[in-house]
Amino acid sequence: MTGLKLSPLNARRLASFRANRRGYWSLMIFAVLFVVCLFAEGIANDKPIFVKYDDNWYFPIVRDYPETAFGGDFEVETDFYDPYLQNKINEHGFAIWPLIPFSYDTIDFDMRETLPASPSARHWLGTDDLGRDVLARLIYGFRISIVFGLALTAISSVIGIIAGAVQGYFGGWTDLTFQRVIEIWSGLPQLFILIILASLFVPGFWSLLFILVLFSWMSLTGLVRAEFLRARNFEYVRAARALGMTDYRIMYRHVLPNAMVATITFLPFVLNGSIVALTSLDFLGLGMPPGSPSLGELLSQGKNNLQSPWLGMTAFFTIAVMLSLLIFIGEAVRDAFDPRKTF
Repeated sequence: MTGLKLSPLNARRLASFRANRRGYWSLMIFAVLFVVCLFAEGIANDKPIFVKYDDNWYFPIVRDYPETAFGGDFEVETDFYDPYLQNKINEHGFAIWPLIPFSYDTIDFDMRETLPASPSARHWLGTDDLGRDVLARLIYGFRISIVFGLALTAISSVIGIIAGAVQGYFGGWTDLTFQRVIEIWSGLPQLFILIILASLFVPGFWSLLFILVLFSWMSLTGLVRAEFLRARNFEYVRAARALGMTDYRIMYRHVLPNAMVATITFLPFVLNGSIVALTSLDFLGLGMPPGSPSLGELLSQGKNNLQSPWLGMTAFFTIAVMLSLLIFIGEAVRDAFDPRKTF
């Protein structure tokens, strides 16, 4: 089975990206962290990964079981922290727990110290002011931030690229009309509009994504517009037009691939801004629903509990490292696609 064969140009770009050790290793580290967080339920959970009871196998992190399945008395969801049920499971089998036996919303009622609790062997990064494990919330919050940022970047980039392509290729009144609309829309006080919309909509992943897409789609429009304005009068575009090829096919087959070279270099920076936007809204209390794991909410916890510095330091270093990795990746991609670079 042969591997994927790259063109000489793309092979040189890949070699240039790998030659940038800082960007290459940043991508590796970021990819590992993201993949690990995708399996957050198996790393941090208040339910066992699997339970063997009377020669039967159960997977509590996949589905819920009544406590009667483990020798309990009631048809209610099993509380695996109940000492009675733990003894029953240990007598008739065993349970394999995640590395962190707390989920993002698990409140540790067995704490004997003032909340927020400091880091310990039970809670590696301490707890917040409600007794929830900080490390568990950090893992889940990191996943939400990255997934949200990727979704926002993808949707806003598609809209922005289409808008910029239509502007640049057709020019004239189409370009002028789009430009005036963008100037008016970008001149609106975005923060106040976001606050108003966030108060009207029920906060959630999809509602926040919709609200932020309304403003973030303009990030790539100007770049794509300039590339299409530059390329629309090239000889190969005129030749395709003379052969009767439709405008939309010319845009898709001939002009867009050239415009995407410059566009791709900006995507890591757009992703960076998308993550910061969600973090900022969560910090202001306008983001994800209360109780959701969020890096912005963790920052807010640090601000409200200055006597517990581990909260603010954990959030700060996590966000700083994550955004730094994305910046390094973006710089490496930019250099790899730079035609002035020699290979």
